[in-house]
Amino acid sequence: MAFGSSRASSSGGKHRGSSRLSRKTASVAGIAALAATGVAATLAAPAFAADNHSSTPPADSNMKAVVAPDLAGDLEAQADAQRNAADATALRVQAENEARTKAAEAKRMAEAKVKAEREAKERADREEERKRLNAFVTPIEGSYVSTQYGVGGSMWSSGSHTGIDFHAGVGTVVRAVGAGVIVEAGNGGAYGNNIVIKHNDGTYTQYAHLSRLSVSAGEQVTAGQQIGLSGDTGNVSGAHLHFEARTGPSYGSDINPLTYLRARGVNI
Repeated sequence: MAFGSSRASSSGGKHRGSSRLSRKTASVAGIAALAATGVAATLAAPAFAADNHSSTPPADSNMKAVVAPDLAGDLEAQADAQRNAADATALRVQAENEARTKAAEAKRMAEAKVKAEREAKERADREEERKRLNAFVTPIEGSYVSTQYGVGGSMWSSGSHTGIDFHAGVGTVVRAVGAGVIVEAGNGGAYGNNIVIKHNDGTYTQYAHLSRLSVSAGEQVTAGQQIGLSGDTGNVSGAHLHFEARTGPSYGSDINPLTYLRARGVNI
């Protein structure tokens, strides 16, 4: 029979290989299985490339989708780090500039303080020197006036006392009443051993009847400086200090010694 002959021929004939469509179907099934285990990402692409001759394997798209976000995150982190570093550098530079400014200001203030203190000291020294040069004291410390100015009598050639007498025994220290220069130091006739001083204000003072001279003409003296010792030389009736205030260096230019001293701050 034809049907039997045909089945026999079909069953007993040579086995034919799978068709191309069948092989492709099997490949797709295999890839699907591998994809479930995570291997498909690396194996599916070559299989499909061989069968379909595709220029862009599906696995490449998957990797790009994974890699691109990571790269963007790295770039953003790097940018943040650079911004943070720049901000830190700017803050450090600002702090250094502020520190230098503060240091310079502190130095300026310290120098100004030193200068002010130096100028204050110089002013104080000048004032002290001025006071020293213009200060006046009594010619004998702790003494008193025993004979007043202007008292009349035959003891004085002018008919009156041209100065004041301070009580003092022989050898009592006699002081310059103010700063000045010695214009006379030696024997003064009736005045005995005497000294005349020209003071800084242009006035003069005389110290008479001294037992000893401690200065010489031309010498500079200061207020309170010892210039000699009291005595009884010249025209006297006993030891004492004759003191005169004058407008000039010579006899006859006398003024009231008490008024003179008190006007210069001497309490007498």
